[in-house]
Amino acid sequence: MEIKQQVVVFDAADIAAESSFWAEVLGGAVKGDDDWHSVLDGQTRVGVQHAPDHVPPEWPDGEQQQIHLDLYVEDIRSSHDEVLELGARELKAAYAFDAPEGFRVYADPAGHPFCLCW
Repeated sequence: MEIKQQVVVFDAADIAAESSFWAEVLGGAVKGDDDWHSVLDGQTRVGVQHAPDHVPPEWPDGEQQQIHLDLYVEDIRSSHDEVLELGARELKAAYAFDAPEGFRVYADPAGHPFCLCW
């Protein structure tokens, strides 16, 4: 599997505040829509995904998902097969394999979510 880009994604109820914060910290700019923001400085450094029910964790005992990986791949079908063979399980087939762009959600063997994107 060839990973073209890796993006760490923060879930947040207020994506404007979260993405503005990271843009300032990383010296980048924000680009996005109502549900998704990218913090860029020529390439995407972090993503911020709208999660309206997000509750900040009480570290270190937070139970809610706080962060996940987006892995951009060249060939979604072969990458899908490969991660399943490695022990992942698919959580959500958000887009058909033949969609021009999209993502699918998986969990690693310990249950941590990640997305294969194209």
